[in-house]
Amino acid sequence: QIQGTIFPAPNFNPIMDAQLLGGALQGISCEKDVLIDILTQRCNSQRLMIAEAYRDMYGRDLVTDLKENLSHHFKEVMVGLMYPPASYDAHELWHALKGVDTEEKCLIDILASRSNMEIFQMKEAYLMQYNNDLQQDIDSETSGHFRDTLMNLAQGTRMEGYADPSTAAQDAMILWEACQQKTGEHKNMLQMILCNKSYQQLWMVFQEFQNISGQDIVDAINECYDGYFQELLVAIVLCVRDKPSYFAYRLYNAIHDFGFHNKTVIRILIARSEIDLMNIRQRYKERYGKSLFHDIKHFASGHYESALLAICAGDAEDY
Repeated sequence: QIQGTIFPAPNFNPIMDAQLLGGALQGISCEKDVLIDILTQRCNSQRLMIAEAYRDMYGRDLVTDLKENLSHHFKEVMVGLMYPPASYDAHELWHALKGVDTEEKCLIDILASRSNMEIFQMKEAYLMQYNNDLQQDIDSETSGHFRDTLMNLAQGTRMEGYADPSTAAQDAMILWEACQQKTGEHKNMLQMILCNKSYQQLWMVFQEFQNISGQDIVDAINECYDGYFQELLVAIVLCVRDKPSYFAYRLYNAIHDFGFHNKTVIRILIARSEIDLMNIRQRYKERYGKSLFHDIKHFASGHYESALLAICAGDAEDY
C-alpha cells in the first residue's frame, strides 16, 4: 500500500488556522512553532483554503508574509508547502533551468518520476507561472542525448497499463544492442523505449534483458554510458521498478554525499509527502539501516529540522 505522511486534518477550520497564522506572523518575534504545527499537519488542499481565509481576513497574501518573516531553508520548506503539487514541480523546474547553473539532478528527479497527468499539469502550471514553455526551456538550457530524453519525458506520452509480452524480448534486444553499439541512433532507440513504453511493459523488457545479456539493465547502462544521460536513464529504470526506493536512494545521497544537499531533501519531502513518503521512509530504513528521521536529526537543526521531521512524521521506532 502506497501512502504519504501528511493527511487531511480532521475537524479542519481554515478560519481558525488563518487567525493563528496571522497571530504568529504579526508578533514582534515570529512564532515559528505555530507555523510548523499548522502547515505540516494539513494536506495541500487544506493549506490552500487557509491561504484563502488568510487573504480574506488580513487582505494580504500568506506566501508573501511567510517569505518576509522567515529566512534560509526554513523559509523554503514553509513556502514550498503552500504550492499546489503541479505548481511546486513547475517552480522547482524553473529554478533548475534558469538558475546560475542548470541543476540537472532536479530535472532528472522530477521528469523521470512523474505520470503523464502530473507532467501535463506541471507544464500548464509552468506556462501560467512563468509565461514560458517548459519544453522550449529544456531545449535551450540542456544539450545532447540528455536533452532529447528530457524532451521526450516532458511530452508525457508514456503508454499506460498496456503490456505486450510478445514484443518484450524484441525491445530487450534493442536495448542490449544500444548498450553494445552506443551510436547516436542506438541512444535514440534506448531513450524512446524507456520514455514511451508502459511501466508494465518495461518490467518484462528488463526481465528479458537479464535473460539475453546475463546482466542487470542498470549495470549495463552504467557500464556503457556516462554523465547526466546515464543518470537519467538509470533514474527511469529505478522509478519503473520502485519509486519509493528511488527516492530513498536520492535522499540518502543528498544527506550523505553532498554534506546535506538541502534543496534535494526539501523538494523530495514536500513533493512526496502526500504520495509515498511513508514508503520512502520504510525503504530508507531497510536499505541503509538508519531511519530517515535519524539522519535528518543528525544533519539539520533548529526550526528547519523540526519542520522536516514533522513532514517526515517519524514514529517511536525512529528516535
